[in-house]
Amino acid sequence: MTSKGHRRPIPVSSEHDVRNAEEGVGICGTILVVLSYVLCALTFPFSLCIAVKVVQEYERAVIMRLGRILSGGAKGPGLFFVLPCVDTIMKVDLRTVTFDVPPQEILTRDSVTVSVDAVVYFRIFNPIISVTNVENSRYSTQLLAATTLRNILGTKTLQEILSDRENISHSMQAHLDEGTDPWGVKVERVEIKDVRLPVSMQRSMAAEAEAAREARAKIIAAEGEQKASRSLKEAADVINESPIALQLRYLQTLTHISAEKNSTIVFPIPIELLRLVNRRGSSGGSTGF
Repeated sequence: MTSKGHRRPIPVSSEHDVRNAEEGVGICGTILVVLSYVLCALTFPFSLCIAVKVVQEYERAVIMRLGRILSGGAKGPGLFFVLPCVDTIMKVDLRTVTFDVPPQEILTRDSVTVSVDAVVYFRIFNPIISVTNVENSRYSTQLLAATTLRNILGTKTLQEILSDRENISHSMQAHLDEGTDPWGVKVERVEIKDVRLPVSMQRSMAAEAEAAREARAKIIAAEGEQKASRSLKEAADVINESPIALQLRYLQTLTHISAEKNSTIVFPIPIELLRLVNRRGSSGGSTGF
């Protein structure tokens, strides 16, 4: 396969046709050609409406005289002359054209049925063999694209189809370009448009994704609880080492409560008083025992 933009060699069948055209059309053909010239001369200038053809910049004209391709290959762009009754002209568009591959029901390697469609970009690089080697190059390329899509995706798993579309497109483009080379067609690009899954498979994948998200959320929450517990333990150790820190924390809590707009009246009790009551209670209990 040649690189993009380079012309590929004409197949032997096309070269043979050109040589046959150069050999002549025989005596009967020569007589018909002469009569056509005479007819054009007698009907001049009205014959110009039929004999003069114009080919656009993006087109080429393949002319067959009595069934043989004229020497010199495709004509155009510009103005040229054809003989009525003996010349047949076929215009070939050289621009890049595109078509949609209809959705194909494909059974993947892991036995999942999916519907896949694609879009193909191609152009004709040799007008002569696109006319002589295939009846309808566009229609033939469409059918080949549909079969190639089924053959390639049938060897892939569902996960590969969903995650590796670029490589699948390149592989399909290479296979198509190799198959259309004898037709004078260059496949430039293939893109996978959409992959449709069965409803049951969509539900299973959605449930799997939801379970994975819930598992990640629980792990993150557990990690947060673990870090918070460590921070609380460190704070408790600091307060235990410094009684003044506990007093400051107590006053901060009172300030926070008093800032609230409520009808509750808070009477702060010194912590030293609570400690004294606690000590007397413990000493009294031990004496009574």
